[in-house]
Amino acid sequence: MRPIRILLAEDHTLVRKGLRSLLEGEDGLVVVDEAVDGREAVEKAGKLQPDIVLMDIAMPGLNGLEATRQLRQRHPKVQVVILTMYADEEYIPQLLEAGARGYVVKQAAPEELIAAVRAVHQGGIFLTPSVSRTVVQEYLQQAASMTRSGQDLLTPREREVLQLIAEGHPPRQIAQLLCISVKTVEAHRANLMRKLAATSTAELTRHAIRRKLISLD
Repeated sequence: MRPIRILLAEDHTLVRKGLRSLLEGEDGLVVVDEAVDGREAVEKAGKLQPDIVLMDIAMPGLNGLEATRQLRQRHPKVQVVILTMYADEEYIPQLLEAGARGYVVKQAAPEELIAAVRAVHQGGIFLTPSVSRTVVQEYLQQAASMTRSGQDLLTPREREVLQLIAEGHPPRQIAQLLCISVKTVEAHRANLMRKLAATSTAELTRHAIRRKLISLD
């Protein structure tokens, strides 16, 4: 039987190496590569086509939530399991909508993470037991009638620019990171200000924090 091929996306080196050791110690699992941020995870997933991307949420440059959205849009056969510090139920609807199929907190036992990987690979959804299943039920019931939120009104590129602005990157650096012009960055910033009714960078940063695009950790 072909092993389950896993790409690790985690910005902390010690955590990433520990996860690799844990996963490769299990029969039928193999780690094909590692990524240190969301953008690298999307790029490597496109090249390697792993079965599973084990994705941290709070990563610089492109967070795990937005990386999951992009990954599922570009490579729908690649499944995503989120691994995070946050046992926060408000994340779940966003993650399910983005396309994630697993959610495991870093405080979980190793067996829980392995179970999540295997369950998602078999086509299931795995949520850490500390997360209420009613969250998923409510999401599925309301998904068809949900009104679009401020974040939903943003384009993927606008969400990327919003995260980078909130992380303190100047326009020229954002332009370099995204391979676009400074003028285009400023246009995205203006659109963000308009859509989010923001009047300053500080307000944009607060929006990014509320939408889980960046972490205060």
